[in-house]
Amino acid sequence: MAASIEASTPNGKDGAVTKEVPAKVDEMALPEHDTEDMFEGTTKTAYSKLSTTLMVIFSALAIGSDGFNSSIIGNLSLIFGVLYPDLSTGMYSRLSNAFIIGMIIGMLGFGYFSDRLGRKSGAIFTTLILVVGIAMSAGASGKDELGMFWMLVVSRGIAGVGAGGEYPVSGAGATEATDENSGARKHRGFIFAMIADVSATFGFIFGGLVPLLLILCFHQNEAHYHIVWRLALALGAIPPLSIFWFRYKMAVSTAYKKSAAKKQHIPYRLIFKRYWRPLLGCSIGWFLYNYISYPFGLFASTITERLGIGNSLVKNMGWGTVINCFYIPGGIIGGLLSDKIGRRRTMALGFFVQAIVGFIIGGALGSIQTVLPLFIVLYGIFLSLGEVGPGATLILTSSESFPTSIRGQCLGLIAAFGKAGAAVGTSVFKPILASFGDSTYKGNQAVFLIGSAFALSGAFTSYYLIPDISNRLENEDEVWKAYLRENGYDIQWGEEDSDTKGLKMDGIVS
Repeated sequence: MAASIEASTPNGKDGAVTKEVPAKVDEMALPEHDTEDMFEGTTKTAYSKLSTTLMVIFSALAIGSDGFNSSIIGNLSLIFGVLYPDLSTGMYSRLSNAFIIGMIIGMLGFGYFSDRLGRKSGAIFTTLILVVGIAMSAGASGKDELGMFWMLVVSRGIAGVGAGGEYPVSGAGATEATDENSGARKHRGFIFAMIADVSATFGFIFGGLVPLLLILCFHQNEAHYHIVWRLALALGAIPPLSIFWFRYKMAVSTAYKKSAAKKQHIPYRLIFKRYWRPLLGCSIGWFLYNYISYPFGLFASTITERLGIGNSLVKNMGWGTVINCFYIPGGIIGGLLSDKIGRRRTMALGFFVQAIVGFIIGGALGSIQTVLPLFIVLYGIFLSLGEVGPGATLILTSSESFPTSIRGQCLGLIAAFGKAGAAVGTSVFKPILASFGDSTYKGNQAVFLIGSAFALSGAFTSYYLIPDISNRLENEDEVWKAYLRENGYDIQWGEEDSDTKGLKMDGIVS
């Protein structure tokens, strides 16, 4: 059956895209032998639905555990405030940023690593590094409190390297897994919203719920808070450890086998020349999204505390957890929309409506904060709208926009730029609140107005910079290979194993 490839091909200096590139590849011509299933040692004609489902679940658990380990420190800072009242604001910032900086390093390093050595190798090493960092964090000690916290900062940074590596590894791996059958490909927007957004949201929620439950288990006895924060950190190792064996047995996707460039160097000049628009658009979008999402989620308990909503540690943590629950419907709605109207439009729409709600909260905060239910609902809607747009679409858009051979590196670079936004946001959030002295109203108003301005910027950059893309990964893979050949690069593609050789014999791999 003859086929045509819908792919994004350059058409002019502005990088506009055209469709309908003739294809020599028959979409139904996959060989009937030796195509590995999800786990090593089994063979099928293609990934089964179960295989795709398991890959999605494992990726969701991995990213969900990262959400937990990212958010846990924001809630533990309330406990540290009780245990260590003399701890400086600078140390709190270091604790928040150490994990984020580690994530940036992991995203950049494992983006390259996963393209050159494979998604499976990347998954194994990210898990090991994350677990080691968590163990060191839970067991942090020193000659005095300051020494202990410096060890905690270093340990959190190590854990962040492993957590950051999950984004290019799990993002690229899950994208390629959902491309194995047409049903999953058709609903990839919704599937990825569950993997990359809703799972991370549950991680954020449990990041508040776990220390809260531990405090209640110890009957709110401050003498046991030392155990609470160490145990809360240690529990973050359970999700990555629970899926380690499955990831160790994970097979390589068809897309990676056919289109990886493990032995040759791909010129970065051509990468940036061809893909500058999605690189720039996704990077700016992710930076702005994290600048808003991270501090407003991490410090939800701080804002409720400043407003006097809760008069105890338990109530403040409880309200912060409730507010974070509003992320969930946003991710689900965003996933459904991205399959209906496209990733770019969904991202821009979410950003734009979030900005409107944020401006309303900031402008009328004096009246809104006097009505507790109204403030909680509007705060939650503000957070949820961020998930409708960029939260539900950024990882998928950043993964779909690039061919398999450079997907991990480009996704890692974009994610690292995004986490820089989280680092900046968490660094300036508390200083902005504190800059107005005793005026709680002005401080809270300022963070909402600034966040809304960033959301409005995200709406424009997403809509005008991010191109609409093809839904089938093989389309862009083939066009990318042709583009490199036209520029004088004859690269050996795929893995030299029995499966790839079979594909070559059938004329599928160039």
